[in-house]
Amino acid sequence: MTEPNRPQAAPSGTWTSPISAAVVAAGAMPLSQLALDGRDVLWLAGRASEAGRTTLLRQRAGAMAELTPAPFNVRSRVHEYGGGAYAVDGGTVWFSHHADNKLYRVEDSAEPVQMTKEEAVRYADFVPDRARQRLVAVREDHLAGEAHPVNTVCAVGFDGTETILVDGNDFYAAPRLSPDGKQLAWLCWDHPRMPWQGTELWVADVADDGSLVDGRLVAGGMDESICQPEWSPEGLLHFVSDRSGWWNLYRFEHGVVHPLCPREAEFGGPHWSFGGSMYGFRSEDEIVCTYIEDGVSRLASLSTRGCTLTPIDTPYQEIRELRVTPQAVAVLAGSPTIALELALIDPATGAREVLARSIDALPDTGYLSVPRSIRYPSANGRSAYAFHYAPANKDFALPDGELPPLIVIGHGGPTGMATSTLKLATQFWTSRGFAVLDVNYGGSSGFGRSYRDLLKGQWGVIDVEDCVAGARHLAAEALADPERLLIRGSSAGGLTTLSALAFHDVFKAGASYYGVSDLAGLDADSHKFESHYNEYLIAPKAQADAVYRQRSPIHHTASLKRPMIFFQGLDDKVVPPQQSESMVEALRASRVPVAYITLEGEGHGFRKADSVVKTLEAELVFYLRVFGIPVPQGLPQVEIENLAA
Repeated sequence: MTEPNRPQAAPSGTWTSPISAAVVAAGAMPLSQLALDGRDVLWLAGRASEAGRTTLLRQRAGAMAELTPAPFNVRSRVHEYGGGAYAVDGGTVWFSHHADNKLYRVEDSAEPVQMTKEEAVRYADFVPDRARQRLVAVREDHLAGEAHPVNTVCAVGFDGTETILVDGNDFYAAPRLSPDGKQLAWLCWDHPRMPWQGTELWVADVADDGSLVDGRLVAGGMDESICQPEWSPEGLLHFVSDRSGWWNLYRFEHGVVHPLCPREAEFGGPHWSFGGSMYGFRSEDEIVCTYIEDGVSRLASLSTRGCTLTPIDTPYQEIRELRVTPQAVAVLAGSPTIALELALIDPATGAREVLARSIDALPDTGYLSVPRSIRYPSANGRSAYAFHYAPANKDFALPDGELPPLIVIGHGGPTGMATSTLKLATQFWTSRGFAVLDVNYGGSSGFGRSYRDLLKGQWGVIDVEDCVAGARHLAAEALADPERLLIRGSSAGGLTTLSALAFHDVFKAGASYYGVSDLAGLDADSHKFESHYNEYLIAPKAQADAVYRQRSPIHHTASLKRPMIFFQGLDDKVVPPQQSESMVEALRASRVPVAYITLEGEGHGFRKADSVVKTLEAELVFYLRVFGIPVPQGLPQVEIENLAA
């Protein structure tokens, strides 16, 4: 008998892996914004190989078609984060083209036709109103030349004419027309609040001339977050509110708000982008919904009259988006062994038909690390949550006595949420002998309002404490080498990374992707949507100066003695390049090892395939050189200033 191949003992970082940076870049096709139109299924797909272009695909009668060929790029820039970039009704599609912000119409498979003229006006979250030959949409007007744009709810006629329907608030979202076309619901909020802090849900009647009359407040306020208003087939308004401390479902009927399913679970999420959906109607009496408990998504059928929640069995642990009609239930979902995919679900049997996958060909399971969800102690008696990935590669094992280096990830947002869906970008590290800890620090979504509000006035403190505690916890459990602890993060997670290195002596090196380093500078450069966010995260403006200086890593570079690598898109409008460049200059002057990688044509988040390859390979080379591990052939040269040979 032949003895099965045994894994070769080799140090972390030297393992060879089929999950290369090129595989990560080519294999991950972003999928987003589902829509159901009769029996047609539509969705957006990112094309990293086409400079990050996003295109609209449709499946009809088993055949897939691309409705927006190059150069069309289906993206909205409202609030800078966009979303809600297209709508469909009866085979007609309306969409926003990223290059010029104009609206276009596609009839069946014909060429897109331009509808609007101004490039300085942006649109999102469209609702077709065929009876009046128009779209209702959120409008963001940059024409006036003011410091910040003006947001409204508008009507865009199919002929391109525009009418303002609602104005006066700083922000609007989710305009939703009742089935009979006689009422319009919408969300609004004002500075300094963010939508997950407090929003208002309004309803108005639609007059014969299309204008709105008799607007009235239905729910919400300064300390209640409302999301995803929807009308039932018979015209009853439903919505998600966190008035109980959890985002739960409610119905507005006869002037009274009724809870549908009180539960310590999240049936909604933070409004960073438009068009999100976590529930929909199969009939007047049945809602199909997804909700999050203990960081895991579940699918269920909810009786609207009996308020009975019946689970629907699926293999998924993250359901990112859900669309429902009487004929179909579609999800964007994934799990630790399933990369994000688009599937049709039969609610009666749980049977699923996969229509699209974010990764067409997965590596052999022997190269994949399946995470475990952990809860661990953090500062001041708190608990924090994370997903722990152990190194995994069927061809290699750690030598006896060696513990793996650990990469701690602080997600962006900072109200975001780490999920366990299979991501090749994580497996890139674990298949090379690194352990990974993906942290849901205090302030993350998915664990109720009180957990989300832990970050109030504590950004740069709570998040950092939870990342530090997670690294120490795994080191104490002999699951990570305490002398090789790393931290990386993007955007808000970049501040977490820089603060952890400046204010704690735990991590040996770090990577910042378009991270925040100067809170005052962030305020000065911030776009409208987030221009007051720091008043919640850090301090009111009256106290801001002292706290900003205390929390901003740029003022504590003397404490930053650990090697750092920075990645920055030069077109980033959310966290401008100045934030990274100031840190690089300071570390360079302090003779701290530092590397700086810039990317032309990239904004807040990298979309191009060559950008993904360049950044991942550079980060790997950086860690290997910092830890004195030989760099394998084929990897690029990375200039690390001040690093001894």
